[in-house]
This record gives sequence, C-alpha cells and structure tokens, in this order.
Amino acid sequence: MRNNMDQVDKFMQKILLLIATLVLAASGIAQVKVAPLNIKERTLPNGLKVVSLQDNSSPTVAIHVLYNVGGKNDPQGKSGFAHMFEHMMFKSTKNMPNEKMDRLTEDVGGFNNASTWDDFTNYYEVVPSNYLETLLWAEAERMANLNVDDKNFASERDVVKEEYRQSVLARPYGQFSEYIGSLTYTKHPYKRGVIGNLDQLNAATSADARAFHSLFYRPDNAYLIVVGDFDQKQFDAWTDKYFGKVAKPSSAIPRVTEVEPAKTKEARFEKTAPNVPFPAVAITYLGPRSDSADLPALQVADKILSGGESSRLYQSLVYKQQIAQEASFTIDNKVDGGVLYFEAIASEGKTAPELEKSLLAELKLIQDKGVTATELEKAKNQLIADAVRRRENNDGKAIVIERAIAYQHDPNAVNYDIQRLQAVTAADVLRVMKKYFKENNRTVIYYTNDGGAK
Repeated sequence: MRNNMDQVDKFMQKILLLIATLVLAASGIAQVKVAPLNIKERTLPNGLKVVSLQDNSSPTVAIHVLYNVGGKNDPQGKSGFAHMFEHMMFKSTKNMPNEKMDRLTEDVGGFNNASTWDDFTNYYEVVPSNYLETLLWAEAERMANLNVDDKNFASERDVVKEEYRQSVLARPYGQFSEYIGSLTYTKHPYKRGVIGNLDQLNAATSADARAFHSLFYRPDNAYLIVVGDFDQKQFDAWTDKYFGKVAKPSSAIPRVTEVEPAKTKEARFEKTAPNVPFPAVAITYLGPRSDSADLPALQVADKILSGGESSRLYQSLVYKQQIAQEASFTIDNKVDGGVLYFEAIASEGKTAPELEKSLLAELKLIQDKGVTATELEKAKNQLIADAVRRRENNDGKAIVIERAIAYQHDPNAVNYDIQRLQAVTAADVLRVMKKYFKENNRTVIYYTNDGGAK
C-alpha cells in the first residue's frame, strides 16, 4: 500500500509541475506572483534561533534542526568527522535508547533523516501534527544529552567507513566527484570534502567526538525550523519548555577563517582508477559566495546549459556530436565560495581532450553570443516552476527556509528569491559567464582508466 501511495504522489507531483509550467508560460514570467510565507522568528535566551511557519492545511508538521557545522569544520587531520557525527546523533541519549528517533517517527506514519553538507548539518522529521511535542522533546534531548561513548562511536565510525567504500571507492566515477573539490581548492577546508577518508576516520577517537559535540551541538549554534499544523502560542510554550532549558556553553564556537586565494593561472590534473569505463573530464572554476547577487543569473545559465535533453550541452555533445554519454554544468553552492563546473563522460572510443575541446567551445559560444530570449524565458519558467513545486507541502517549505538560512543567512530570503530570478536578463547571464569563466580561474581534470595498475 505504501509503494502504491508513493507512485500516486510522484504522479501528482509531475502533474502539478506540468500545470505550474504551463501557467507560467501562459501568463508571462513577469506577472507571476507567489504569496509570501508568513515566517515567525525569535531567539531564546540560550541563543537558539526559532523559525516557524503555521500552515494548518494538512494535519502534519515538519521539524528541522540545522546546526552551523559541516565538513569544513572537521578537526585538522580528521576528515569526515562532521559526517560521522551526523550518524552519532541517532544513537542513545540519557533518556532515549539507540534508534529511538525511528520509533518516534516511522511507527506513527512519519519519517526522519539527516544530512551533512560542507557548511551545515541538518536533522529532520515529518510526523502527524499531534506528535509535535514529542519530537520537540526528542530533538532537545539529543542536543543536550547525547551518549558519545566508545561503543556508539566505534559502530558509527565503521558505518561511515563502509559508506565511503561503497559510494566512493566501489562506484564508477566515485572518486571523480571527490577530485572536483579537492583539486579546485588549494587552501580552504572545502578541499577535504564531507564524507571523509579511511585513514583519517581511523585516527578519530571517542574523546574527539565528545569535544566536537560540546563545541558545535549547542543551542547558540542551531536553528529550530518548524512548519505545519500547530497553534503558535502552544508551539512557543513547548519550545521554551524543552529547548529553553538546554544550557549555553561558555566556550567560543570555532569558525573557519581560511580564505581561498584567487587563481592566477590554469591548473591541470590527470587522475586514474581501475573502475573508469570511459574517460571523463571536469572543467572547474571558483564561484561566488552563497549570498552573492550573481547566483540567480548563474542558475539561469545552468538551466540553459544542462537543464534536460533540450539543453545546450546535451544537444551538442550527446545528441549531435555523439562524443559524450553525459554532459552537464553544475553550481556547487557554498557559503565561503562555491565551484562552477562542466563535466562530461565520453562515448565509446572518444577521448578526454575531445571532451575538453567541445565543453570549452560551448562555453565560448555563450560568452561570445549570449543566450536567446526564448532560452531565457524557458529557463526562468523552469526555475520558477521548480520553486513553486518545492513549496507544495510542509517539509518542502521547511527545506527552502532551511536553505535560505544556511546559504543566505536569512529565512525570509524565500520571499524574494523568485523575484530575483524573474529580474534576470540576457545581459546578466552574459556578464556572469564572462566574470567567472576565465582561463586563469580554470582547473581541468582528466579522469581515466589506469589499465589495471595497482
């Protein structure tokens, strides 16, 4: 029954997206107006920032807790530590046994999960709204009373090590994704990635974990984001009751101060691995900070370059030239400055130099001739439709608020992002493509088969 319902939900999402796209196209993007989210904000005496959005249209509630700690905050020489700690947060606390969060959510028809990013770690649950108080208690409990003991630490470190083996070492092109970050950055901790590596995970100890929890998992380093079916006055009272008693540590929160230096010349790398069926190429560029006013124009360029099979890269490299089986452009958004990169995997018999030449030709084309009015309108319609679709349910609203906090440092950024997209012009796209995609800001990575070398 659950699988059938999932299929129905996915079908309805496609229908809603199609309707939204058609409405946007028919009405003209300049006239699209999205009702603002009525977001409430307050800060508890212990420093916890509380962001809430009451929406009683369905009897569910989404609870997100965002901690301002991510892969870039890993202790020196212990890459993957923040990711490992994400797993630790599902273990026992003073008043909850191991895996209790699953029982509090899945057993009442909801779900929970977490993820670690370069800049933050988030924990989230969606449950029937009559379980809101229970989940607020549980999130406060693991913030204040997590058991970071040797047994829990060892088991979760092994889980993360196995995740690294499966998703990076065993998967074709798994290491390729890691190289895009590690070879583009030269000094910033972003170069270490998030998932970690085996040697540095082995070097971590449970004492390190306890110190990490006390430094970063604290109310003055967190946001509580709740969206859904609740009474505001009751929610505020529960928040004060459970989170208000979590003590604020006296120690300072360590922050990353390293600044990635601007590149002065092109860098080139050749990497190999045994599980690379076809050559791959990445061409990367240092991008703007996550709160940059240039991002909407870059997002429009992203859609034009690689937004589906009608995009420029697919049509040129995959469909017409047939030199690539995959070709894409990606904005890897990060608080301290992200990465903008082209990526392609060759078709049979094609080479990495051929891929590089074609990718750079497409870049030169957009820099020389810009984009057409039709391309611009289509890309903006797609982006706005995506934004509307993300707000269809309580968890979707919580996610966009969470991302606004993480990347734009303002939950209310969700209420002007669509307008910023609508304001993008063809001249804006041309400007950012010339601004960031310069030869002296370029890193080129070839990734090929090592021929069975050990």
